[in-house]
Amino acid sequence: MSEIHIPPLAPDVLFQLSGFVITNTMINVWLTILLFFVLGLFLHSRLRLRPGRFQNGCEFILEILFSYFDQVTGSREKTMQYFPLVGSTFFFILASNWLGLLPGTGSITLGQTFLFRPANTDLNLTVAMAVVSVVVSHLFGFFSVGFFVHLGKFIQLPGLIRSLKKGPIAIFTALVEILVGLIETIGELAKVLSLSLRLFGNMFAGEVLISVISVLSGIIIPTPFMILELLVGLIQAGVFAMLTLVYLTVATTKPQTAEH
Repeated sequence: MSEIHIPPLAPDVLFQLSGFVITNTMINVWLTILLFFVLGLFLHSRLRLRPGRFQNGCEFILEILFSYFDQVTGSREKTMQYFPLVGSTFFFILASNWLGLLPGTGSITLGQTFLFRPANTDLNLTVAMAVVSVVVSHLFGFFSVGFFVHLGKFIQLPGLIRSLKKGPIAIFTALVEILVGLIETIGELAKVLSLSLRLFGNMFAGEVLISVISVLSGIIIPTPFMILELLVGLIQAGVFAMLTLVYLTVATTKPQTAEH
């Protein structure tokens, strides 16, 4: 029986380029970007007023995504505004998840380390994507509802200052609003943790499961688990993208107090 190799939590360092560390998960990221670059050039060369099968297939997939996004945003205009970010995130996560299931991932070595590893098993990548999603949602909020209106969801100091002239009840209410704003701020940090750890945990667990099953049972038995991982990769890409869309929609919606 072959020795069971449990993937480490941290990605393996392959080499350094001018002091920049190159890991095996970065190779999968570059392959994903190269895939979309080639696919984009191919699709651009096939664009026609009377679409062919490939263009029809792409438009069909986009229309399905648009319909799902419309249910969250409430309008096609907002969907089209957010789609460059959310759609790119969805397809990137999906492709990188599925590329991690190709033969050679976890088996081809460069020296003593594996050359390929699923990109989303790197916590650095998932945290970076989560930070971008949350930060961009706040940037959209600042530009959509106004800087002070959006900031007022978290900081209520002006209300406390005004309440000093209105008596104890008003001061107590303002203090409660400040506490709620603090909780909301902590909630924004929790969004980063939740987005990143959910994606990382599911992908890492799938990698470990397939590695163990492959060693114990050969090639045929792991096939159902790999099919399951295809579904998990799709679900996790959808969850990450839809949560990002929810954050964008909520951040760009004016509070009721601001509307009044």
